[in-house]
Amino acid sequence: MAAALLGFTAPVLADVTVEMQELNDQGTGESLGTVTFEDSQYGLLIKPDLQGLPAGTQHGFHLHQNPSCAPSTSDGETTPGGAAGGHFDPADTGTHAGPYVEQSHLGDMPVLMVDQQGSATTPMLAPRLQEADLAGHAVIVHEGGDTYDEPPRLGGGGGRLACGVIAESD
Repeated sequence: MAAALLGFTAPVLADVTVEMQELNDQGTGESLGTVTFEDSQYGLLIKPDLQGLPAGTQHGFHLHQNPSCAPSTSDGETTPGGAAGGHFDPADTGTHAGPYVEQSHLGDMPVLMVDQQGSATTPMLAPRLQEADLAGHAVIVHEGGDTYDEPPRLGGGGGRLACGVIAESD
């Protein structure tokens, strides 16, 4: 109450918007649009505005450990977006069980739904994430869907299709 009387208000975070780009063996390609993240009383509201994705499919969608969309190479194989590392898992659960399971990767987000025109615009909610968790990480759209279970490995999302980097906050 004293804060209200003195005119103090809690700081309001600005929404976080990240540009998503196609991934290839050399790094990133064309822009596919943006994803905006906004804190809500129910968790992190995710508002995609993406075009040019495979039509009528769903895709695994995750916050990854590192702020990079660069490729990585292991045993002579190039992984587009591999420098983003694995799913963000600060509690070191080692478990991929989806956005609604407490003992799971914190970076597990709801599946990205793509319409028949190749657009993803349906808002989603990640109840365990907040904007404050995003800085210094990459957002990855995977080629396949996500079962939120293992096997298949990491829910079956497969290769990395698109990436966006969220810079460290100032």
